[in-house]
Amino acid sequence: MTKAQWRYLTVLLWVLALTLAGYALWQLPLRDIGDGISRLRWRDWLLWVSINVVILYLAVKRWQILGRALSAPMWLPDLFRLRQAGSAVSFITPGPHFGGEPLQLYWLKTRFDLPLHQAVAMLGMDRFVEMGSNFAVLLAGVLVLLGTTLLPAGEWLQISLVLVFVLSGMLLAAAVIIRHPQWLADRFRPLAQRWRQARNSDDVHPTADLQARPEDPQAQTSSGGWSAMVNLLRGALKEQRLKLWVALLLSLFGWAMLLLELFVLLRMLGVQPDFLNLVMIMVGMRLAMLLPVPGGIGTIEASLLWSFSLLGLPVAAAATLIALIRLRDAVVLIIGLLCLGSLGGRRQAKD
Repeated sequence: MTKAQWRYLTVLLWVLALTLAGYALWQLPLRDIGDGISRLRWRDWLLWVSINVVILYLAVKRWQILGRALSAPMWLPDLFRLRQAGSAVSFITPGPHFGGEPLQLYWLKTRFDLPLHQAVAMLGMDRFVEMGSNFAVLLAGVLVLLGTTLLPAGEWLQISLVLVFVLSGMLLAAAVIIRHPQWLADRFRPLAQRWRQARNSDDVHPTADLQARPEDPQAQTSSGGWSAMVNLLRGALKEQRLKLWVALLLSLFGWAMLLLELFVLLRMLGVQPDFLNLVMIMVGMRLAMLLPVPGGIGTIEASLLWSFSLLGLPVAAAATLIALIRLRDAVVLIIGLLCLGSLGGRRQAKD
């Protein structure tokens, strides 16, 4: 996909997201948002902010622990800047989960002098733990809802099968990388050669042999980096299992804090949710965030409106909850943009 096509797709998705968000907000009693927010006390705001600080801390601390397991110790403030700057880029690109990783790799290599194979392993393992735990917890939530009468079992069963397929694919890919790295390298070598040919197509020596040969320094560097990354991952899985388990527990604890945040927000808005209500609302939001729209704009609003209507909860509370969630997102986005500026990444992000 060319840069112009990518920009066109991004603009199109933003238009669709804003249209969906506008339609969802049109169904909500917007007049009640101000009343709901005005009833919040300073203690409510302090508790909510504290929970979000803990959520951000757990995510960064997990990354730090994984970095130490891979012999890449880094300061927590540096990782916080890297994470939030990458998250800011991910928020404004299609799909709220991915997009900022190339910049994070660039910064890890250039600003913090990490070898590329180490930076890839560090970032890849963090994303694997995060996404794996997200899909696993989401699958657990769907399985809980399978035993209820909130929705037809067939629909939830289809969703659970998709999540099982995604989790199985992630585990299979990890197993192939760790246990059969050479086989995977051989499968991708023709693709890498074609990519190298495309890069060198404008070379001043058009008759040069562009095939990757064993004596090619670039090919040797790529092969050596791949082997070094696999050996690094193998060493961490063999010798640093405790750190990996701690990182996984921190990721699960982060999910517990997300549920706590939702519970606190609903109580602040006068809603007394039970456990199934919490699971239903959270699962709906998280499924909506899997759709390829920037920041989940429109999809989260629609999912909250749908789940509140299904559960018979006040629609006015849904409107205020949407406003509070988007207020939090705006604050986190501003922090991420400030981190992006501090890393000197505005020009790189635009590119």
